[in-house]
Amino acid sequence: MSLNKVLLIGNVGKDPEVRYLNNGNPGDQNAKVATFTLATTERYRDRVSGEMKEMTEWHNIVTWRSLADRVERFVKKGSQIFIEGHLRTRNWTDQSGQTHYTTEVIADNLQLLGKRPDNPSAQYHQGPQQGGRPAQGAWRQGQPNQDAWHQGQAGSKPSQAPEAASRQNDGSEVDDLPF
Repeated sequence: MSLNKVLLIGNVGKDPEVRYLNNGNPGDQNAKVATFTLATTERYRDRVSGEMKEMTEWHNIVTWRSLADRVERFVKKGSQIFIEGHLRTRNWTDQSGQTHYTTEVIADNLQLLGKRPDNPSAQYHQGPQQGGRPAQGAWRQGQPNQDAWHQGQAGSKPSQAPEAASRQNDGSEVDDLPF
């Protein structure tokens, strides 16, 4: 058994680059691919000095087809997003004959996070309101035209308001994080 799964929450480092590929397959003409970088920052307290330190990792993100369409429309530099995907390492040889390697995250799901100014697509989501804020949008690769909450299956819609869904039957709060 093996598992290749990546979950990231971070900020987009630059506006996505969008390209169209034509690989000769009739059904796959002009497949769209969007690539961008995502920064994740770990904050910790140094045990010796006691001061707060930060360590930032940069991840190369790749989205395809309908997910790339949404990235092109809604994701901008500085957007805070949640990515679910898998790792892929590829290599190539440059003109001087040197082999290069890169590891990328191939996104399967993407969810916009943040406040309305950070999330230009907030007006397009069709979910319930949370405390005056529009519901966040989640998109899955291969699920075109479905703005759905990330609830485990593509296209599933919440059956109750998020406030009610975050409470157990006894009235106590439960954690509603996506992971």
